[in-house]
Amino acid sequence: MSRSSLLFTKRNPKSVVHLSGFPGIIPVRGMSSVPPKKKTWKFRPLSTHSTSRASEDLAYYGNKKQTAVSLQALMETGLGNRLDGSDTSPDEVNFSGASERVKIQIACFLHRELPIRLAHRAVDLENTKEFADNRHVNNVISWYKTSFKALRACPAPTDAAKEEHFASICADMYDRHSHTLITMAMAAHELRNKLGKSISEFATARAIQQSLDDFYKSRIGIRILIGQYLALRGNRGPDSDPTMIGLISQKCSVKDIAEKAIRDARYMCDRVHGDSPEVHILGRTDQTFPYIPSHLEYMLLELLKNSLRATVETHGVDNMPRIKVVIADSEDNEDCVIKISDEGGGIPRSNISKVWSYLFTTADPAILESILAEDSGPDFATSSPLAGLGYGIPISRAYARYFGGDLVIMSMEGYGTDSYIYVPKLNDKQLQSRDFLS
Repeated sequence: MSRSSLLFTKRNPKSVVHLSGFPGIIPVRGMSSVPPKKKTWKFRPLSTHSTSRASEDLAYYGNKKQTAVSLQALMETGLGNRLDGSDTSPDEVNFSGASERVKIQIACFLHRELPIRLAHRAVDLENTKEFADNRHVNNVISWYKTSFKALRACPAPTDAAKEEHFASICADMYDRHSHTLITMAMAAHELRNKLGKSISEFATARAIQQSLDDFYKSRIGIRILIGQYLALRGNRGPDSDPTMIGLISQKCSVKDIAEKAIRDARYMCDRVHGDSPEVHILGRTDQTFPYIPSHLEYMLLELLKNSLRATVETHGVDNMPRIKVVIADSEDNEDCVIKISDEGGGIPRSNISKVWSYLFTTADPAILESILAEDSGPDFATSSPLAGLGYGIPISRAYARYFGGDLVIMSMEGYGTDSYIYVPKLNDKQLQSRDFLS
């Protein structure tokens, strides 16, 4: 067996599972039929730790290196293609959910990887001096520590019963952190007031903005790993979409996702302004490729919301030029490029760099105050306002860049704005050397 091949077994020798190619899974002591050459891991129940030892445990994991995982690896693992001698067919995975061996394989990896990622986030937030004594940040830190402790106290999910228990912990964790984005927005807003900075001045505070960007990009990775695992193990019936592998669609259609984003954005614009511009989809509407549909939908929705609002405010509801969504793609393209083009008056050149900053918004500041003053529900709720929080564009770019893509905005002040989403085509040729979930 190669050094990268990992093994764990149950008592039945026929149930040996080889975990080739999936990084970072640690063999469970006492479970392998092949004795390890050296002792490399020991499970230490957190319940026996003192407060001091718990802090040391957090610091220890906070210094460990995270494992990079590509979107291709997530797909192949979900299909069972990374199980040596796999007897799981793609059809079996698609229609009935992940097999027991696939679920255990992924759970073992997450059992090892998630404490590292959670510890990184908690330690980094604690060491960010700008957020010292910020009550909202302290709440987020406490959520990460609670999840870290729960994972450290959980035994390795090496059989079906333990995997079931581990899944319940992951589900609780997923819900626990669902308000993180809005809570961190409150923290940033509180910090801005403490520093006495305007929205524009806060947008140029590079150290703070970089800390927020690093935090949110890492959070995306954690949410993808947990969400993919929970989606794979969810109950699947004969009516399930056979193209979905957890969160990932093997045949993601930009046209279909754009149509949904357009409906939602126009509904939100109608609610605020009483009417909305027409949006036309042009270009390659027939192309599909593997991607996470929810990420693409979020990016398109945020850009369309901005274009609709700018168009209405520039032209009024009686003379609104249409907005265009143009899809450029072909079989040989490196990227699928999506352009959202409007005639909403454009953005001043002095503000272009600021649109990537958290809390920067040209909407009425009172809207931001009202959003942060009330319980807005989980992150990205459909009840969110048309504009005001100043998070849509930077979070969209974080999503785009997470899998090697990008989001670029080019504007002509006095005319309009073109926004370009670059989505990498996730095929074997282009993904062999790309690891994104770092």
